[in-house]
Amino acid sequence: MLCRAALSPSFRSPGRCLLFSPQYITAVSQPYLPVPSLALRNESLRCWSNIPFITMPLSRTHGKSFAHRSELRHAKRIVVKLGSAVVTRGDECGLALGRLASIVEQVSMLQNQGREMMIVTSGAVAFGKQRLRHEILLSQSVRQALHSGQNQLKDMAIPVLEARACAAAGQSGLMALYEAMFTQYSICAAQILVTNLDFHDEQKRRNLNGTLHELLRMNIVPIINTNDAVVPPPEPNSDLQGVNVISVKDNDSLAARLAVEMKTDLLIVLSDVEGLFDSPPGSDDAKLIDIFYPGDQQSVTFGTKSRVGMGGMEAKVKAALWALQGGTSVVIANGTYPKISGHVITDIVEGKKVGTFFSEVKPAGPTVEQQGEMARAGGRALAALQPEQRAEIIYHLADLLTDQREEILSANKKDLEEAESKGRLALPLMKRLSLSTSKLNSLAIGLRQIAASSQESVGRVIRRTRIAKDLELEQVTVPIGVLLVIFESRPDCLPQVSALAIASGNGLLLKGGKEAAHSNQILHHLTQEALSIHGVKDAVQLVNTREEVEDLCHLDKLIDLIIPRGSSQLVRDIQKAAKGIPVMGHSEGICHVYVDTEASVEKVTRIVRDSKCEYPAACNALETLLIHRDLLRTPLFDQIIDMLRVEQVKIHAGPKFASYLTFSPSEVKSLRTEYGDLECCIEVVDSVQEAIDHIHKYGSSHTDVIITENG
Repeated sequence: MLCRAALSPSFRSPGRCLLFSPQYITAVSQPYLPVPSLALRNESLRCWSNIPFITMPLSRTHGKSFAHRSELRHAKRIVVKLGSAVVTRGDECGLALGRLASIVEQVSMLQNQGREMMIVTSGAVAFGKQRLRHEILLSQSVRQALHSGQNQLKDMAIPVLEARACAAAGQSGLMALYEAMFTQYSICAAQILVTNLDFHDEQKRRNLNGTLHELLRMNIVPIINTNDAVVPPPEPNSDLQGVNVISVKDNDSLAARLAVEMKTDLLIVLSDVEGLFDSPPGSDDAKLIDIFYPGDQQSVTFGTKSRVGMGGMEAKVKAALWALQGGTSVVIANGTYPKISGHVITDIVEGKKVGTFFSEVKPAGPTVEQQGEMARAGGRALAALQPEQRAEIIYHLADLLTDQREEILSANKKDLEEAESKGRLALPLMKRLSLSTSKLNSLAIGLRQIAASSQESVGRVIRRTRIAKDLELEQVTVPIGVLLVIFESRPDCLPQVSALAIASGNGLLLKGGKEAAHSNQILHHLTQEALSIHGVKDAVQLVNTREEVEDLCHLDKLIDLIIPRGSSQLVRDIQKAAKGIPVMGHSEGICHVYVDTEASVEKVTRIVRDSKCEYPAACNALETLLIHRDLLRTPLFDQIIDMLRVEQVKIHAGPKFASYLTFSPSEVKSLRTEYGDLECCIEVVDSVQEAIDHIHKYGSSHTDVIITENG
């Protein structure tokens, strides 16, 4: 039962550098070489980048924002806004070069995939502050330095530096740094400085728009910043009034304005927090909002603004909603400490669950986070029931499987027809997907067996230790908490796992394959109907949202154990993706049956037929049949071969078996093959010990059989 025991190298190429303003284009003196073709860039990127390379068609008509995260991978034109806290060091004097280099690498990767990337950056003030402080220290007179003494020199006061002066001193250095970094990836960058007035003057707006489009057409990355050296204060009462008006008072509003002006598909706003929380980050009850919808502002309490920069989270949300209204999707995420792969920008574009995604489409059902909380509360209520009550729920579910047989098979038929029409499932998976009357009857029998044996699943005393007089320590079984079970193409897995979770008092999140959507839906409905007889309907939840499996593996605050049910590749992927959540995986189903010389003739053919032909797609089905050498060319061996031929089982020969045959079946490429279909390997061994050694070497320790009368 599902219980646990508890005590109460880089690519360098010279490029060209252009400095742009909305009105003028001026070439900077630097050697000119044509930018390599996109094909060449892609080829070079495969060599140096540690970010997964994705090739996909990018075609989208701008007009409406994306409704789901998974659609972000189709974004063609993207604006990345880098907040001051992202590009600035913790001491607010100088740039965080490591983070900036990673961001440039990710933008370069996306640019070389054929996307059109634009950057709105902060950092000029911080870079300028670093330069001016350095200049002030150097300008101290030698006499002052000598008379001050070494200790006093260290504590020499630096005057407060005016932000506009810092911006003027830092802008050229910031751009030079971007140019040097992008050159490493054979990408050209261009600088554009703007002020709020550039958006209010129609001619300047057209010039800016035309310049940006020309840069994108030439495969150049525009780097945009407010001209902080001369920027005027924002105009009063002109902020966020309609789709065509937004006051550029910080880089958040600038990024939103550019995103809408340029009809971009996606705006990524990077700051020093993970996204938008329902209360100030750091507070005890603060929860990250996965998806934010227009009109949800009332449910959010904003905190103070960032340690650096002009805008806080409230300004980001206003700018994001304004961009969303203009048809651009928005994600606000942490650019200082990305948690998934270390590449926050490419993670977002790949549709991973990073930061807060702004969407205009509100789902009909609860979010997966809400489902996790419901499963936890329902699981606790389930654990509080008496064992007889939990068993009663399972008995009722078993009855529903037979009583509602026609509805279940009808839903399963839809899944089979859709899978067949799309041709997306191999024959073994189709067999796993298929339900039948006999399968449902067997399933109901199995559930009744679970119910009958579940009386002591929770609260069973495993060990009792007397510590002192009148003091005993007991170790008892308790529920684990919330289980996430991920399964492929097997709708019969849903009631099986649900029954085990109910018997052990655990909450349950189920993630089935989309190929079994109709079957899973009705089986989950019946499970909740059974749970309702004791008021614990929420204990078992079926994830119907577009959650990626990898995203579910990061919900460490909601899930206590992940159990993947499927291929060995699925298990490995889940183990790799899980962060902070234990994974109970299984091995491959490479199962053996050994036929000894003293085996019963009547038993052999019956066991071999049942283990290979009854349900060949099962993970405990026979894959390799081991035959003792003395049985070759005997009536028993002929009976086995004839039976396999009648059952249309394709036979592969192991190396030893092939050596005994003049005309042998195809020799296996590997003795570690899980066929999952009406195929098996036959191999010859000289003794029971050799059979055991073979199983240890090539098997997966799943299910193995020795047929013999010699006990």
